[in-house]
Amino acid sequence: MVAVYRHDAHKMNGQPHDYAPETFAGVPVNQTVSHGADGDASALSRPSGQPEQTVENHETHYRLSLIEGESRYDPQEFTRNGVESAVRELLTEDDPETMHRAWLDSNVVSAFTESVYYPYTSLKYHTLLVAALLDNYRDGHEFADLRLVVDDADEIVPHQTVYAGEEFALRIDVDARGQPSARLGSRPWRSWASAWNRLEAHPLDADHDKYDMVLDANLRRIGAWSTALQYIEDFREVFDQ
Repeated sequence: MVAVYRHDAHKMNGQPHDYAPETFAGVPVNQTVSHGADGDASALSRPSGQPEQTVENHETHYRLSLIEGESRYDPQEFTRNGVESAVRELLTEDDPETMHRAWLDSNVVSAFTESVYYPYTSLKYHTLLVAALLDNYRDGHEFADLRLVVDDADEIVPHQTVYAGEEFALRIDVDARGQPSARLGSRPWRSWASAWNRLEAHPLDADHDKYDMVLDANLRRIGAWSTALQYIEDFREVFDQ
């Protein structure tokens, strides 16, 4: 599972995959992920076919915020040395569960997009989705078996938790373990809104809390999975909720 957290290292410095180095700080990176998990996770957030530029004059590997519409690159926060140090720490860890938790908690990888053609997508959550799919596929499960599951905030399942916040966590699993859940569907596509709408119970208090109401309403409109998961993180950060 270590390789899955290193498979898109080239996207953090804007290099195309074909020309990306095979190692970083002495560890192998940019390797192919088995079981088709990378392709399936991509399909959850991006359309198939030849990619096209979707935001004019935005051609960097830094993500655009869906809330503010601006680049997440902050020269004060993301200094060259600071980013390199954080990335080195993320990629050179050799314990899979520690790597998973580090990706969940990282603010640095939130700044990068999973594709320059789709700048609202998130490299952080794409990587976590790849890990969740791979973990399930390696256990013999098919995509059609998988569910989006709402967990308590302190319930972190190695490699399957794809979002961890102060109020709740979200994981991809075949077994909901009694928690609210919804099937992902028969095939991977930009189905976030569909799955979120079909949850048996929601973790947001959209009936009484105005911030939760806005967050929930917008999550019901977003199709791309990595964009939606990143939107939850950004929303909580911007509005300190």
